[in-house]
Amino acid sequence: MRNRFQLHPGRARNELTGWTSLNRDSLDLPPGGSGTARVKIAVPESASRGERYGVIWAQVATRRDPDRPVRIVNRVGVRVYLDIGRGGEPPSDFRIETLTPMRAPDGAPQLAALVRNTGGRALDMSGTLWLSEGPGGLQAGPFPADRGVTLTPGSAAPVTVTLDRRVPDGPWKGKLTLMSGMVKKTVTATFTFPVAGRGRPVEPDDDLLPLIGLVVGLVLLPAAAGVLVMRRRRRGKAPRRVRAGRGGPLPGARTRRPRTVGAHRRSGG
Repeated sequence: MRNRFQLHPGRARNELTGWTSLNRDSLDLPPGGSGTARVKIAVPESASRGERYGVIWAQVATRRDPDRPVRIVNRVGVRVYLDIGRGGEPPSDFRIETLTPMRAPDGAPQLAALVRNTGGRALDMSGTLWLSEGPGGLQAGPFPADRGVTLTPGSAAPVTVTLDRRVPDGPWKGKLTLMSGMVKKTVTATFTFPVAGRGRPVEPDDDLLPLIGLVVGLVLLPAAAGVLVMRRRRRGKAPRRVRAGRGGPLPGARTRRPRTVGAHRRSGG
């Protein structure tokens, strides 16, 4: 796939297209008209688990004419991502590993984010970039990420953001947000665009924030629990303890007098 969702030429088939059928082969529509075609995907019980990809497309083509060797074909389609397996669909997730500032061949500044698919489903990446803390306090954005990057599970590829050629070299503090469906990640980094070619890759500096928050929470939680226990102990009444040594009771200790039991003599009659 080369990190792109590409159609095979003609009517190439795979497992998914072999399981797919439509209720009609063609639709005759007037200009501005619409119609409905129902799609059925019948997955056999013997199908192995995993994800399959395909596309359902409609095509309009000009008639074949020997006098006109160029034939125009227009297509529009809907992608199909079919996951097979027990326990529901696998989770989707990704990680932004590095950010590389560079220059396009026409001199436009670009930022390439190396993204790795750490989930179990294919991802279609999109996102935006904001720039702040630039020369003289400049801010710029948002700049959309170039669309069309598709990542299969376990693969990695750059997602590129192309900026306006008038953007200064920097340094800049960039805030990059990438997403695929409901999965969204935001990172920040400081970088400078090179005069030409590729600059030095930098690692995002936002990944430490969740870890710092977790460590602080783990430290404060036991301390708060200890204060709460001490307060409860102070509010309660603790029993007094009296120790007795060999020489008798301690000064100030209260002692009880022994009870005297009287004995009555019975007189004989």
